[in-house]
Amino acid sequence: MHTKSPAYEITPCVACGSKDSKEIADADGVRQEVELLWAFHGRRLRPATPPERLMDRVAFSEHPAFRLVECSRCGLVYRNPIERAYELDSIYADATPSRELLQGLHDTQRSAYRGQARRLLRALGRRGSGIEIGSYAGAFLAAARDVGLQFEGLDVNVEVNCFTRTLGFTVHDGNFESFADQRQFDAVAIWNTFDQLPDPRAAANAAWRILRPGGVFALRVPNGGFYAALRVAMARPLAGGLARLALAHNNLLTFPYRYGFTIRSLTRLLERVGFQVRHVEGDVLVPIADEWTRRWASAEERLVKLALGLAAHRNPRWAPWIEMYAVR
Repeated sequence: MHTKSPAYEITPCVACGSKDSKEIADADGVRQEVELLWAFHGRRLRPATPPERLMDRVAFSEHPAFRLVECSRCGLVYRNPIERAYELDSIYADATPSRELLQGLHDTQRSAYRGQARRLLRALGRRGSGIEIGSYAGAFLAAARDVGLQFEGLDVNVEVNCFTRTLGFTVHDGNFESFADQRQFDAVAIWNTFDQLPDPRAAANAAWRILRPGGVFALRVPNGGFYAALRVAMARPLAGGLARLALAHNNLLTFPYRYGFTIRSLTRLLERVGFQVRHVEGDVLVPIADEWTRRWASAEERLVKLALGLAAHRNPRWAPWIEMYAVR
């Protein structure tokens, strides 16, 4: 856990540049969500759960938000003030999960990532080369290989990259903006990481530079509109419990991200770089239940995500997570 207080700065909307926004959660509101999240998982995890298995459930790499706002023009949900960019690399680069935890994440998430790999293959229309930004434990790299795509990884965490290389993958150390490889790729994928980057627009520009013409830029981000709507619903007597279930099982309660894009805000950002959006898919978070999760809680997660997944595929605007496929 980090004890040093972060440094903040005021920021406009990263998607459209607007400075007009409305507050949707202050510091006290976020703190209440943190308490709700601890109580939620406290009932669902076994008492002997190791502390490292609490990461990305009740404890996250970044500090809880000081204040959350929603852009009045495009709907982006973001931290304002926001943590300064120079702090982020050390937050993610210094995390040292055990090999057991990394192997568990790889095994749990590999089957879930096959859906993204198949959708990316369809968007590309052929087999080809690609790079995943934020490859972490290599679950998507394995899923991509399963469907015939040749993907490499890039991640700031050197120790995690060493683990992923032992699985037979090529992984580069560092961040995307400083990635100096002169090759061009058929696809760039950023799953569950674009929303944590210090400058998503710079990352989109970097993707444009290394993609071949006709190449696909694939993104997966938390839906800020879903969070904002269900946060209001939590205050209602009848809907509050269901709203908490939906948010907590999708890692949206406490909003541990820098940015929560909507379809409109992400489309605007990508089009300003020069991409053409071809397909949008609604989805839920990959499974997080493991051997430390109570049996009934594992079943609950499956049911909640099944119901939300069906609704998300019908209307991605109301999905907890959004996938977007854009072409250079």
